[in-house]
Amino acid sequence: MKKVLFVLVLMMSVLIVNAQATQTSATKSKSVTTIKVADLPKAITDNIAKDYAGFSIKEATSVTKNNIMTYHVVIAKETATETLVYDKDGKLAKILLEKEGKHHSSKQNSK
Repeated sequence: MKKVLFVLVLMMSVLIVNAQATQTSATKSKSVTTIKVADLPKAITDNIAKDYAGFSIKEATSVTKNNIMTYHVVIAKETATETLVYDKDGKLAKILLEKEGKHHSSKQNSK
């Protein structure tokens, strides 16, 4: 009887570990694609022109993580550089400030 219980507990342990490994790998799926500035949604380019006058778009990427797509747009003006994160509808979701080429802060949009 002890052997049967031991085998049963061992099988349950294997199933739990396997389920956790599957869940972890599924949540880490991420796709990053560089896109042309001209291919950005109009809402994003209009927002940058209005709220970030004088800044120019240096690069743009489309990021899909957990089936949620966002646009990461790097803008620059002289020595200031920021990465703006927009949702799929072109609404500003987050601002990542850069200092010496590294992201060091994250602010939520309060608009």
